[in-house]
Amino acid sequence: MATQNGDTGSVVVVAAEERELAPLATRVPGRKLDWPLDFAWECGDLVLVANGPGRRLAAKAVEEAARRVRIRAVVSAGFCGALDPALAVGDVFLGDTIVDPDNHVWYSASEVGFPGIRPACGAVASIDRVAVTAEEKRELRKTGAAVVEMEASAVAAWCRAADVPFFCIRVVSDTALESLGIDFNAVRDAEGRFSRTRIIGSAALNPRCVPALLRLGRNSRVAARNLGDFLADCRF
Repeated sequence: MATQNGDTGSVVVVAAEERELAPLATRVPGRKLDWPLDFAWECGDLVLVANGPGRRLAAKAVEEAARRVRIRAVVSAGFCGALDPALAVGDVFLGDTIVDPDNHVWYSASEVGFPGIRPACGAVASIDRVAVTAEEKRELRKTGAAVVEMEASAVAAWCRAADVPFFCIRVVSDTALESLGIDFNAVRDAEGRFSRTRIIGSAALNPRCVPALLRLGRNSRVAARNLGDFLADCRF
C-alpha cells in the first residue's frame, strides 16, 4: 500500500473486526495503538482500525482516528455478502457507489489504484443489519447493488462532510445463494457487537446451524487473506 502524488497524512482503513485486517497487519509490521477501539494499528502513513459492525461503531472509529492523526484518505474495508450470484467466496469487490437503501442516500467512492487485474466493481448496499438469508439478499439485489455490508455508508458520510477521499474495498465471505445459519442480528450486544456467548448459545439451541457456522468461519479466513493481499498492493 502506498501514497500517490507525494501526498502526506494517513490512510485510515476501517473494518468491523480485527480479523478482517490481521493479514494486512502482518504484511506491514508496525505498532499497536492504545486507542479506545477494538483494534488500532499503525505502520508509517497507514492506520488500521476496527471497532465492531454497523454504522455507529464505524463512525466512532473514523472519528477517533481523526482526533489523533491527519487523515488523507479513508478506506472502508472488510467482509461482504454477495448479492450477485456470479461472485464467489474470496472475490475482492471495489465499490464505486454506496447505496443506503434505508435512508435513500447514495455516495460515490474514489477509484483504487492497483497494478494487477482489476476485480469486479459496482454498487454496494450498506445497511445497518446483517443480511442473513438468501431471500433477503435477493430483495437487496433489486437496489442494483452487487454486495451488501454494514459500515461503508457511515464512513462515506464522514468523508463527504470532511471533504476527504473515500474508498471502498470489500471481499465476499458468503455468496448470494447461501443463508448464514443463525440470525446474527439477534446475537449482537447492546453496543452492536457480535456476542460470542450469544452465538454459542444460539448454536447450542439449534445444532443444525453448526455446519453453516463452520463454513462461514472457513470462508472468512479465505476472504481475510485475499483482502490482505489486495490491500497490500493498492495505491490511494
